[in-house]
Amino acid sequence: MTKPSPFRYFKTSPEIIRLAVMMYVRFPLSLRNVEDLLHERGIDISHETVRFWWNRFGPMFAAEIRRSRVSRMRAYSNWRWHLDEVFVKINGETHYLWRAVDHEGEVLESYVTKRRDRKAALKFLRKSMKRHGRPEVLVTDKLRSYGAAMKVIGNAGRQECGRWKNNRAENSHLPFRRRERAMLRFRQMRSLQKFVTVHASVHNHFNQERSLYSRQNFKANRAAALAEWRQLGAA
Repeated sequence: MTKPSPFRYFKTSPEIIRLAVMMYVRFPLSLRNVEDLLHERGIDISHETVRFWWNRFGPMFAAEIRRSRVSRMRAYSNWRWHLDEVFVKINGETHYLWRAVDHEGEVLESYVTKRRDRKAALKFLRKSMKRHGRPEVLVTDKLRSYGAAMKVIGNAGRQECGRWKNNRAENSHLPFRRRERAMLRFRQMRSLQKFVTVHASVHNHFNQERSLYSRQNFKANRAAALAEWRQLGAA
């Protein structure tokens, strides 16, 4: 049975919807910035339309990207994960964004909590390992919640702590921080969780690490990522 197209009830073409969602999630742009940029291309829509498209199709695109990448990554061993948490303000209240990053800088999992204790760390680790498997080494900071959670799971012997060992996770926060400033922060914990999940998948998809490739290889990889993006949600 043919899968119905998710765009079947929309008058706007799927190409424009994919472009609007990509611009809003991938780049540090506001909804009105996306509206103005599309207007320059002759596409007259409201910023509320961009908001609706992003809420409707963003999670669907992210799930499709994540499903494809997880299936490919399971063929390789999980050598090293970097775990870290970052402080995020929601209506003046501090929340914690837990993130798992592999040894190549790919964001594996993002999880938002109100507390930074053993229970939150345990739930984050179980959620990450259920989807991606168990890594050989877990690099963390000196937060005691990690050690307590790993004793429950049975990974205490795989934990590593060091002053500069977790720079991979620290640097992975930068794209999210730039995006957070453009959005003037978040107002709900649910919206934060939704956005960081979609943003991580889109960032992984287009992150080509241009400093590690020649210009020719980088252009080929970028074109391949863009071509794959244009096929998302296709029936």
